[in-house]
Parts: sequence; structure tokens; C-alpha cells
Amino acid sequence: MKKRIIFFLINFCLIIGLIEMAESVDSSKSSSASSESAVHIIYTEKPQDEQPEAYHIRTLASVLGSEEAAKKALIYSYKTAASGFSAKLTPQQVEEISKQPGVLQVVPSRMLQLHSGPGKLH
Repeated sequence: MKKRIIFFLINFCLIIGLIEMAESVDSSKSSSASSESAVHIIYTEKPQDEQPEAYHIRTLASVLGSEEAAKKALIYSYKTAASGFSAKLTPQQVEEISKQPGVLQVVPSRMLQLHSGPGKLH
């Protein structure tokens, strides 16, 4: 039993190390394409007197210049567990939207893939 736990912990540490290395490779790729747009998740305060999607569009429109451009850039509005939205933004737009009132955090969207070892712990 002790050997299994040690084996699991070693594999877990290796996986975390591999994920960290993959993230550093991804960040170096993204810095070379600094003017290209990418999907970001924008966490906002929960709107009080407005529907969440309308608030998200208004917040996005303040950076993109129009409601139409905001609707095109908006990918998804998060309304239940968190308040926010995902949108395709350039690095300059990310900087601008980060300064908007009610915006709590802006993070790049990324997809992680979990790998299972020989024991296939699902």
C-alpha cells in the first residue's frame, strides 16, 4: 500500500511538472504573437439592476467601441456559478478592459488535457 501511494505521488509530481513546462512553452508562443487576438475570460462583479448578458455586452462595448462589435466578440456569458464572460480580445483590449469598473480579473482561456497512467485512475 505504501509503495502505491509513493508511486502515485511521484507520478502526480511528474504530471504537474509537465503541465508547468507546457504552460511555459505556450506563454512563450503567445508573447511572439502579441498583436493577435485570443479568447479570454473576464470575471466581473455581479450586476445588480441589469441582466448579466446586457451588462457583459455593455462592458465589452466600452472597449470595442460599439454594441455590435461587442456582440460579435462575445463568446459566452457566465451567469450561474460566476459572473463574467469570454471574448476574443487583443492584448491592448485586454489591458483596456482590465481597467473598466466592475471587472475583477481577466485571464487567458486555455484547455488542459488530463492524462492517466497505466493504472487509469478515473
